[in-house]
Amino acid sequence: MPEILSNGSDASSLLSQVRGGTLEAISNADMTYQLKDRSLFIEDAFIGGEWTTKEKTFEVWEPASATVLGKVANCDQDDFRKAIQSAFDAQPKFFESTTGTARGVMLRKWNDLILANQEDIALILCLENGKTLAEAKGEVAYAASFISWFAEEATRSYGVTIPSSYPNTSLSTIREPIGVCGIITPWNFPAAMITRKIAPALAAGCSVVIKPPSETPYTCLALTKLAIEAGLPPATIQVCPTKDRQAALELSTNPQVRKISFTGSTNVGKMLAGLAAKTLKRVSLELGGNAPVIVFDDADIDVAVEGVMFSKFRCSGQTCVCANRIYVQSGILKAFTERLVARVAQLKMGSGLDPTTTQGPLVNKAAVTKISEHISDALSKGAKVEFGGISKDDGKEKGFFCPPTVLSGVTAKMVVANDESFGPLAPIFEFGSEEEVLRLANDTEFGLAGYFFTRDIGKAHRVARRLEVGMVGVNTGKISAAEAPFGGVKESGYGREGSLYGMEEYQTIKSITVSTV
Repeated sequence: MPEILSNGSDASSLLSQVRGGTLEAISNADMTYQLKDRSLFIEDAFIGGEWTTKEKTFEVWEPASATVLGKVANCDQDDFRKAIQSAFDAQPKFFESTTGTARGVMLRKWNDLILANQEDIALILCLENGKTLAEAKGEVAYAASFISWFAEEATRSYGVTIPSSYPNTSLSTIREPIGVCGIITPWNFPAAMITRKIAPALAAGCSVVIKPPSETPYTCLALTKLAIEAGLPPATIQVCPTKDRQAALELSTNPQVRKISFTGSTNVGKMLAGLAAKTLKRVSLELGGNAPVIVFDDADIDVAVEGVMFSKFRCSGQTCVCANRIYVQSGILKAFTERLVARVAQLKMGSGLDPTTTQGPLVNKAAVTKISEHISDALSKGAKVEFGGISKDDGKEKGFFCPPTVLSGVTAKMVVANDESFGPLAPIFEFGSEEEVLRLANDTEFGLAGYFFTRDIGKAHRVARRLEVGMVGVNTGKISAAEAPFGGVKESGYGREGSLYGMEEYQTIKSITVSTV
């Protein structure tokens, strides 16, 4: 089993507490961390263009030490209503007083400020989310890439001219912002999931009301401060942290909100879509995944192993496009398993602040418990632990840690085949034929992402078409980028984020017919 920390200390020795809105030095024998700009650590809401202190707060936990990191404003339903009204009043002024070019300039400045403060934002993200500092820095750059992308797209909001069937008449279309957008984001990518949604909304001329994840609100608040510094009108961005689910539902029911964008569980997505339907809001949903990875006999095994390592173990397996089911063809099953185990054995658990750490903690104790249950179920039905496993003491004393685990002999009868693990558990299924594995891979209500490895060009095109998912990786585990459409099919949701399609989710098309007589 990997060590918890390479220097022999536990996670709490690397961390200090946050008090009074400032972050004190975080250090061990080899390193010292401190925010360069302490004003980026914010515990208030941002409503009506002002930072708003709330008497009622909720605790945010630091996963590596299982201690309280700080206390954040806990907004109620009235706060959401005030934020929505402020955004509603601000939106038409924002759109009418700015051009796409002007909005692009603001977004580019925001991008620059994020990159200038990359280390601070990454430290905040690392503390509240648990991912390694290296991963956190990568996410901050990834988050900024969406802002940069949509800064350029802001000037490309094209309409079309249509030949009219009536004489002496012209017909054209223009794109307009949909209005106030309710944004609900998850904790696993506290920076990128925010910018992937609000950058296109702002580029289109919309205002946004954000309900950040209660597990990781600090990153969103820091990004908001930089957005205002970049010149975006304050009332166009409202941030309402909360643990009050009823208050957050105001985003789905308030008629002044014209669009909901949600990333999270399928069950919550269905509930929000049902509420939004009562006022016919437009809805974008990026929901659960159960991503298959298929490794064919003709694959380059080393390439496949590296692809699985990236897809399965980044963010400690806590991404919606993580490899959840690893199907390996019989001819290379033994060789692939051995090489994967050898690579997993090189991973090291610990606090994300330790530069030698490659696997941070999970977000909370419940996440560790779920992995433990998946492993126990699989073992009870004949699976074998090739590496890792969870002891009764894991995740209880030194943070919410879960050892990277590889299981072999996994079958469709085991819970892990149908339930998204959302952690560093790699279950290996054996298959015989292409037809068999496509049936197994598609036998799920989810359809977000899928991956496969082969050196047969014909098979590559054939399997890519037949996988019932919104995104496919062929000979790679890397499928996410600002220019790539992100979204799923079936019960993984609808709508697309990023790419040339991303801004369309926040726009309406208006046709204009003009008589020339």
